[in-house]
Amino acid sequence: MTDLLFSRASRRSWLKQGTALSLAAAGSLRVWAQPQQTTLVLGDQAGGLRSLFEASRTLEGAPFAYRWANFQGAAPLFEAQRSAAVDTAMAGDLPVLAAAVGKTPLKIVATRVGKADSLGIVVQPDSPLRSVADLRGKTVIVSSARGSISQYQLYGALEEAGVRREEVTVKFVLPTDAAAAFASKQIDAWAIFDPYYTIAVQQGGRILRDGRGINTALGFITASEHSLADPARRTAIVQFLDRLGRAGDWALANPEAYAQAYSQLTRLPIESSRIITARASVAGRPVSEADIVALQAVADRSARDGILPMRVDVRAITDTSVWKRPA
Repeated sequence: MTDLLFSRASRRSWLKQGTALSLAAAGSLRVWAQPQQTTLVLGDQAGGLRSLFEASRTLEGAPFAYRWANFQGAAPLFEAQRSAAVDTAMAGDLPVLAAAVGKTPLKIVATRVGKADSLGIVVQPDSPLRSVADLRGKTVIVSSARGSISQYQLYGALEEAGVRREEVTVKFVLPTDAAAAFASKQIDAWAIFDPYYTIAVQQGGRILRDGRGINTALGFITASEHSLADPARRTAIVQFLDRLGRAGDWALANPEAYAQAYSQLTRLPIESSRIITARASVAGRPVSEADIVALQAVADRSARDGILPMRVDVRAITDTSVWKRPA
């Protein structure tokens, strides 16, 4: 593969086949406000969190105003949090650590639990690559940026297969761009997460290795330190987290209704939506000691492997005092 440039037509084709996930900013910002209410800007990825709340309706009647800010991956989402454009963000374990390394003023305030098979490495259906060991000497595209859960997945799979990282060329491309390139067969191997992962597989991609046994399947909600320092915003964030917990309980009890709502919001086929929502990070709970230990293990390994340029002290970026909902 010499270039990742692809035609606008090929990108439009991929979008028509099942995703409108990179929602335009105006379309992803819905304001519910009353005079004198504190307004939270809730950062989201690919409509995942918003669809959960819209399906469960647990934000209805909230004592704070809010608007959604949607991003296609964690990297641009944390850029927004770094610039104080969002109050909260949701992401997987490694992107949170990468954001901390990038001096994003954040605190981890809640844990979300999903399934590790919601990401993996996919190849073309007719690819001669049959195992991770076959990636030796090949180029692998990772989405979305350095410090993503997909990079951690790839490096873990390479180590498991006895392949040195130096034997593989790794390039970083944002998910929607990489998806179009993969669909037009400009990418041989792609390390990616849901919903893009499921879409790629349903469009014929073959799974080389999924995240089970490598990734923690933990996601986290972070709040900006600036927002937490404001008493009114801190109270609103706690109220938001209370509703996050209820939304997760509802989704686990009503999987089909959740999938239908997700399909309507993202405009993905219901078959894809059922798979994505069944293994999404849905359950929300306060950050536990086990979560801190698990995330510290990811931080240590990522520093060892050069995914992160330095070790992150997870306790220093976690505030367990914000949300005390019973686990």
